[in-house]
Amino acid sequence: MGKVLEKKAFGLAVKDESGILSPFSFSRRETGEKDVRFKVLFCGICHTDLSMAKNEWGFTTYPLVPGHEIVGVVTEVGAKVTKYNAGDKVGVGYMAGSCRSCDSCSDGEENYCPKMVLTSGAKDYDDTMTHGGYSDHMVCAEDFIIRIPENLPLDGAAPLLCAGVTVYSPMKYHGLDKPGMHIGVVGLGGLGHVAVKFAKAMGTKVTVISTSERKRDEAVNRLGADAFLVSRDPKQMEDAVGTMDGIIDTVSATHPLLPLLGLLKNKGKLVMVGAPAEPLELPVMPLIFGRKTVVGSMVGGIKETQEMVDLAGKHNITADIELISADYVNTAMERLAKADVKYRFVIDVANTMKPTS
Repeated sequence: MGKVLEKKAFGLAVKDESGILSPFSFSRRETGEKDVRFKVLFCGICHTDLSMAKNEWGFTTYPLVPGHEIVGVVTEVGAKVTKYNAGDKVGVGYMAGSCRSCDSCSDGEENYCPKMVLTSGAKDYDDTMTHGGYSDHMVCAEDFIIRIPENLPLDGAAPLLCAGVTVYSPMKYHGLDKPGMHIGVVGLGGLGHVAVKFAKAMGTKVTVISTSERKRDEAVNRLGADAFLVSRDPKQMEDAVGTMDGIIDTVSATHPLLPLLGLLKNKGKLVMVGAPAEPLELPVMPLIFGRKTVVGSMVGGIKETQEMVDLAGKHNITADIELISADYVNTAMERLAKADVKYRFVIDVANTMKPTS
């Protein structure tokens, strides 16, 4: 392959398994004929960023510029770009490329392409490493750019590109989006709070399931959940047995599945979108006797992501965020590890991330 022309960029990068981010200058490719370049205004911090920074999954390549909840304004488009123009509000989520030819890509599920290119820390098709949105600007193929509705604030919209589609996709795919259905949401964190918002927008009855009473008021009175269930209260759990059509489980900590399966109606679905580090015990008898299903789901394809963002625009759905400066990112990572955020950190990139002299 010939020499790739480059433009200078700057941002924050992790250099080793300490997970500490520091200023970093690097290069991005020139805008190709089918590329879109945009100035990054905001970038959300996802728990995946923390796991990748510390190499918890064993495949991180350093230096790593994290960030896959990226929003900004288009500054330049390639000669063959047809969908975007300078000044458009756009974003990039979990992936920046795929093979475009496998069955998953043909079905609009690029997120399951075996050659999917992660937005951060992966080898792209030009053999360069991808760098994420903790940076001043992005360049990405037009087909992986998401248009952000004009009415949505960009800071609150950023986490939708990961957290939003992570909960929206399984609701749509598994038919849990029908008005009147009863949907459970396990965990009221970065994923759970947007799951409540999307499920309500779809017209479903929503019950938040948590380990304590602490978040009841937040779930019901502020986020609009119809009910709240304490999973450690045997009486509450017994009263709710067999009442739910589906459950979106957002919890990444080890937890028992048997009580959740009991909440499902026959043929109900338990969808796992959290990623516990340790294996979970899966009781088979409830599955057999109730024809119940336990499935997993990961983000969504580009078409589905655009549909999710458009629905968010229609219903004014955004993530609840804590806007931070670039120099606070390491502290934010420490807090994220302790689940000390309500509910998503977003970096004010444009106003606070400056190149080093």
